[in-house]
Amino acid sequence: MKTKDETALQILDRYIRLLSKENFKVSEPVKNEYAYQVSINDKSDKISLHVFFGKKGNKIVIQGNKELKLYKNVSDIIFGEKLLSDSKPEIEPEIPYIGTDESGKGDYFGPLVVAGVYTTPDAGKLLKDLGVRDSKELSDFQIDQLANEIEKLNEIISDVVLISPEKYNQLYEKMGNLNRLMGWAHARVIENLLGKCDAREVISDKFGNEKIILDALQQKGRSITLKQVTKAEKFVAVAAASIIARNSVNSWFKIQSRKYGCKIPKGASAEVENIAKEILATYGGEEMKKLVKVHFKTSNKVF
Repeated sequence: MKTKDETALQILDRYIRLLSKENFKVSEPVKNEYAYQVSINDKSDKISLHVFFGKKGNKIVIQGNKELKLYKNVSDIIFGEKLLSDSKPEIEPEIPYIGTDESGKGDYFGPLVVAGVYTTPDAGKLLKDLGVRDSKELSDFQIDQLANEIEKLNEIISDVVLISPEKYNQLYEKMGNLNRLMGWAHARVIENLLGKCDAREVISDKFGNEKIILDALQQKGRSITLKQVTKAEKFVAVAAASIIARNSVNSWFKIQSRKYGCKIPKGASAEVENIAKEILATYGGEEMKKLVKVHFKTSNKVF
């Protein structure tokens, strides 16, 4: 049986490998009375990682300036990896299937994005090995890293439908209901994937009556079995889709923030209202309608 300090060194060794893989410069471990520690460097900054051993077990601590980008990136990797390793595996379908999920529906600014991922049991294992899980439990840094890794896998097939705010407003005016709009977008992703793969089962997060999606499906989609599940991100294909969708939303916010010279925030907070009013005052109402979901109550305070 390993002692607490031996376990601490084993934990630290795992993090050293993980950080080195991400091209951080990590020193050799040093042991003191209470912990093992290493220094972590980038081109300009330095922090330290400590794994303490004591009566209550092992404790992981990052020391340094919390405002540093280095600190935030290392924290995302260390504590994100710990979160993933602590999570329980979910039961996966034993047949190939498609998982779909959406992102952006609660943001006043930005698009609605629906993504879909087709996977087989073997490909699902690869996704799990990457650390794929519900995007809501991952930082933007981890989302960016995982989305890139997912896209590199030849064993899976993905598809994205990005509905820009301008198109979203047109569709919402026509459909008059967010669930119908989301059903239409999920159906488009499913149809697109069925043109590239042979799947008979689709799993999506439950957001309304499944008839909404089924009615929006065209000929290819009429043969599938659709399962709408609460917290469907427990299925790895849905989790992968949630990561791809959120990464697409994040990319939109980055691009538009650069274009308009200010950080465009997510959500529908007072900060969102203030930024919206500034953009409206500078660029006018027609330009604003290309950036926001007009039916949100926030519009009553902005326009």
